[in-house]
Amino acid sequence: MKTDRIFGVVVILVALAFIVSAYNLPAGNIFDKLGPKAFPIIIGVGMILSAAMLVIKPDPEPDWPALPTLLALGLATAVLVGYAYALKPLGFLLPTAIAATVLSYQITPKRVPAMLTGVGLSAGLFVIFKYALGLSLFALPRGLMG
Repeated sequence: MKTDRIFGVVVILVALAFIVSAYNLPAGNIFDKLGPKAFPIIIGVGMILSAAMLVIKPDPEPDWPALPTLLALGLATAVLVGYAYALKPLGFLLPTAIAATVLSYQITPKRVPAMLTGVGLSAGLFVIFKYALGLSLFALPRGLMG
């Protein structure tokens, strides 16, 4: 119960900071009646309501996962943070292939299927994002692209 309440209070504080920062967004397009502030404020209010339920009606104390599971979660988090930082300098394909390979290997520890999954996801997502959705992605580092 104690951990849910602490987490709920932390989420409320983060949500309040999120809402305050949304008020600092510049005014948007004159055709957009709500402006750029509305969506972050709605998300912040939803966070506050959800977190308030954790504070008001917490669950019983959870059974925390074993150390190997926590380490696996830590590795997955580190891979995703590294992926976010690697996208801009290295392009889309290589960081996505590496991240997908590592995460796939964590799910099923078989090297070849994990590598095939990583490469397949990288190429498939690039095609979808670049050509179907029209996002301006760079496949490789910009220095190699000319």
